[in-house]
Amino acid sequence: MLYRKMPKTQDELSILGFGCMRLPQKNGRIDEERAAQQIRHSIDHGVNYLDTAWRYHGGESEPFVGRTLTGGYRERVKVATKLPAWLVKNRADMDRFLDAQLQKLATSRIDYYLVHSLNGNNWDRVAALGVGEFLERAKSDGRIVNAGFSFHGIREDFKRIVDAYPWSFCQIQYNYLDEEQQAGTEGLKYAASKGLGVIVMEPLRGGMLAASPQPPAIDALWREAEGGRSPAEWALRWVWNHPEVNVALSGMNDEAQVEENLRTASNAYPGSLPPAEVDLIGRVARKYREIMKVACTGCGYCQPCPSGVDIPGSFDAFNALHTFGNQEARFLYVLRGCGALSGQPSYASQCSHCRDCVQKCPQGLEVPELLEEVVREFEAEGMGEREAMVRRFFEL
Repeated sequence: MLYRKMPKTQDELSILGFGCMRLPQKNGRIDEERAAQQIRHSIDHGVNYLDTAWRYHGGESEPFVGRTLTGGYRERVKVATKLPAWLVKNRADMDRFLDAQLQKLATSRIDYYLVHSLNGNNWDRVAALGVGEFLERAKSDGRIVNAGFSFHGIREDFKRIVDAYPWSFCQIQYNYLDEEQQAGTEGLKYAASKGLGVIVMEPLRGGMLAASPQPPAIDALWREAEGGRSPAEWALRWVWNHPEVNVALSGMNDEAQVEENLRTASNAYPGSLPPAEVDLIGRVARKYREIMKVACTGCGYCQPCPSGVDIPGSFDAFNALHTFGNQEARFLYVLRGCGALSGQPSYASQCSHCRDCVQKCPQGLEVPELLEEVVREFEAEGMGEREAMVRRFFEL
């Protein structure tokens, strides 16, 4: 495992962080035995940064992490969690959430505490409510050690937030498709120039960049390279190639993913990719932009939908069809949408255009308009027959 030093804290953090938003599940809940084994195995092999949040896994991620870090594991890691800024209505709420998180995590301190999912508007709102004073008070009384923020917005607001408070670190979405999106490369370098440590989320774009099989046009490009790297390794190495990046979070939920990422993190030095490989990744990024239909990462921030639409599932099926050429996506869409798995219908056509999702989407997607495209693609000719087949199979 390689480590990089955080500029202000001087902590030596593993370049691979374990993201606890997409843990393995069983019967719709965290598969605690399997997830705990994955996390502890990662810690045993050098991972020392765990990232969770109030809303992950419907509120179950934090208490699960607390249970997993017993038996001496808590002392071996830095724990990061986040203030759910969108739920904060007043200054007292900030203390209420933090105190509850300390209890959930069964710890006396949060090592890296973030104001969650900021953009310009919600930063202005929580700043006016006194979040700066809250963070200072929580640091002085020992409930948190380091204060930071995660960001989903435009670059100008990112720079403004960086300059608004003496942050220790920030967390940004960054991968080879998002050099110009959100904070982007410019924001990455700006934060580093101000002495902030940088944690990267979505290095694999919600797993899309590691999907198997890859779209044929993408696979053809990867085959030009020697060495047999997987798409996930290419994507992670691209992120770690930037010396400004301290940690890249991976939402690992499979043992093979854990092993591959640990192996990659053992020799992914900054500046280690030769120009030819950087150029290849750039060509892959351009090809993805040509063929990708919806830039959804599957984060689920848009859920629950007031009308019951499975928004991430709809976009996942849409991209599976158009980006990956998977014709089975038509049946997958019906399987999810008719309620065979969840018990509740969740078709894109249920969208009422309330635009609640647009306000929540970290990617800034015009979700209702994109859902209309999903309806045109999946709910036209042949859908009735596909739904009938699914209902017969599940005896609905």
